[in-house]
Amino acid sequence: MINQAIALINDVLWGKWQVLIYLLVMAGLWFTFKLGAIQIKHFGHMFSLIRNSTQSDKNGISSFQALCTSLSARVGTGNLAGVAFAISLGGAGAIFWMWVIAILGMATGYAESLLAQVYKVKNPKGEFRGGPAYYIQQGLGLKWMAILFSICIFMGYGLFFSAMQANTIADAISHSYGFSTQSIGIVITVLAGIIVIGGLRAIARFAELVVPFMGAAYVLTAVGITIYNIDLVPAMLADIMLSAFGLQEAGAGAIGAAIKNGIQRGLFSNEAGSGSAPHAAASAAPMPNHPATQGYIQMLGVFFDTIVLCTCTAVIILLAGIDGTGELGGIRITQDAMQTHIGDYGSHFVATAITLFAFTSVVANYAYAQSNLRIFKLDNKAGNWGYTAAYLGMVFWGSSATLKQVLAAADMALGLMTVVNVIALILLTPTIVAVSQHYMNKRKRNEDPSFVIDECKVQGTVKPGIWDQASSN
Repeated sequence: MINQAIALINDVLWGKWQVLIYLLVMAGLWFTFKLGAIQIKHFGHMFSLIRNSTQSDKNGISSFQALCTSLSARVGTGNLAGVAFAISLGGAGAIFWMWVIAILGMATGYAESLLAQVYKVKNPKGEFRGGPAYYIQQGLGLKWMAILFSICIFMGYGLFFSAMQANTIADAISHSYGFSTQSIGIVITVLAGIIVIGGLRAIARFAELVVPFMGAAYVLTAVGITIYNIDLVPAMLADIMLSAFGLQEAGAGAIGAAIKNGIQRGLFSNEAGSGSAPHAAASAAPMPNHPATQGYIQMLGVFFDTIVLCTCTAVIILLAGIDGTGELGGIRITQDAMQTHIGDYGSHFVATAITLFAFTSVVANYAYAQSNLRIFKLDNKAGNWGYTAAYLGMVFWGSSATLKQVLAAADMALGLMTVVNVIALILLTPTIVAVSQHYMNKRKRNEDPSFVIDECKVQGTVKPGIWDQASSN
């Protein structure tokens, strides 16, 4: 009965009705329009903010740490296994639609991260926390909606997503080295427990060390493979574009599959609009001290995740000419493709990459759900230990579960989260536009772009001491 219920919900969200596909595309178009194509016009400025992003204060982690934390959650199975699924189910054209949803999603990612900063709060330790439940409750005054989102993120990031990442790690290592998935699950659970017990700052420090290294290694490998197979690249690009619009022979009926799988896997990878990254964004003390700063930097996360890393995986698979369906459409097709390019070492490389990519997601997912304990008044010792036990239990279970079960549950949780979050973002559009304009106007006048709440009209209420003049960094 549970499997049937999950299948029914996913059919509405992802299947026959495709509610999420239309919702996310419309949200991306809406914020692209309302913010003046910010992801294109301010593309260079987005990168320029990285220069000062390593600075922070005692109240929050640095913007760079927040970016790495959000990337550690974004960069995972979606970048390796998810791209393989998209290609095996939707053809090469699915990659084009992943690009489209990423470009549109950059504007949505900016909007949700900006709001997370505006409505952030301080926990009992004086550290910044926030996310969609907070901007829903404070900005819209809809506590029931905030509770609904928190339940969804506990189901998704606190339980199913971590289980899915553990599943992919166990499958990749088992495929390469023959270890049992249960023994791998024990190791993953113990290591995750050691890190998450240290809290968000420990998770952020771990992400800051691992994410840049693993991202650079993967990109350089993909670039090397592309250069070595440069003669095949024009045909590959033509295949992507023709398949995207069903223009190949016997491919006219496949355009729907390309769009559906490209957008679905693209969302699962970059998470724009789902309401996950705002939890990391809210924890930052940005420099310059303005909500828009973190919006720009988190927008960069969407770009790097999908336009860069997902494209790297697509290139590796398509240039290898590997085809796969069903379970092979997961991480194993990526391993086989890499093995085609660089021999037996390829399988080991992907196993290592997915272990690092997915494991960083496992620990970041913990922080996202934990940020919502405050909504249920469980931000205390008993609540934290209870949540930690449930989280680690799901990590262990996921390592041995079938991928189909875990993927369906993860898709359902992500879909429900996204519906709630996107509705809230649309309702809070006046605040998003006003805060963005405040930042842009100060830049035009060459003024310090620090944010003071009295200078900008926002919806609802902002916690005292967060954005008043005295608290400016």
